[in-house]
Amino acid sequence: GCETLTLVSPYMCYMRQDIAFAPGEAISQVIIGEFLATLFDNVITVDPHLHRIRSLDEIMPDIQAKHTSAADAISAYLRGIETDKLLVGPDRESEQWVASISELAACDYVIGEKQRHSDTSVAITLPEFAYENRLAILIDDIASSGQTLITAARQLYRKGCARVDAVIIHALFIEDTLKAMNEAGITRVISSDSIPHPSNGISLATTLAEAVRALQ
Repeated sequence: GCETLTLVSPYMCYMRQDIAFAPGEAISQVIIGEFLATLFDNVITVDPHLHRIRSLDEIMPDIQAKHTSAADAISAYLRGIETDKLLVGPDRESEQWVASISELAACDYVIGEKQRHSDTSVAITLPEFAYENRLAILIDDIASSGQTLITAARQLYRKGCARVDAVIIHALFIEDTLKAMNEAGITRVISSDSIPHPSNGISLATTLAEAVRALQ
C-alpha cells in the first residue's frame, strides 16, 4: 500500500566504475543507476563518485535522485581539533571535498598531483607550502588499499609535518589497510559511518535525516 519508496544508501556501490578502463568492461555506474531508477521513487546517497557526470539524475532517470555531502559532519569533527591544521587532498579528484571542508572548518588546504601506475603503486607530488611542524590531515572520499594516502603521508613527513592523520568518507579498507596506514605514520584514521568499520568516528545520521526531510 506504499505510495512512494525511498532508498537511503550512505555509500552507493558501483559508482566508481564510470568508464570502461579496458575493452569489454561494463560501466556499472550507468547499469546500476538505471536499475535502481526502476525500483525506487527517491534515492539518497552521500558523496557518490561523480567525476564524469554532474548529478545522479544523469544515470537515474525519471526519479528524484539526490546526493548529499559529508562536509558538514567532517568539518564539525575538525573544528574540535585545536591544533594548527592543514588539510591535504592527495589528488585533483579530492579537491571538491577538501575545498568545501576547508572553508567550513576555517583552515588551509593543499592539493597534490597523483600519477597512478597500478592499483598498488602511485606517485604523489605536493605543492610548495609551509608544512613544517603542522598537523596534516589527509581528506579523501574513498580508500580501499590505502596506497594513495600512504604515499601522500610519506611525502608530508618529508616536507616537515609533525603529524599526519586521515579522514575518509567511505572506508572500503581491504585486508591490513589500516595497519599499513599506521605503519606509514598516519597516526589517526577516522572515517564516516557510511560503511561499518572500526575507524568510524563521524556520524552521517543528521546529514541523511536532513536529506530525507527535504524530499518533496
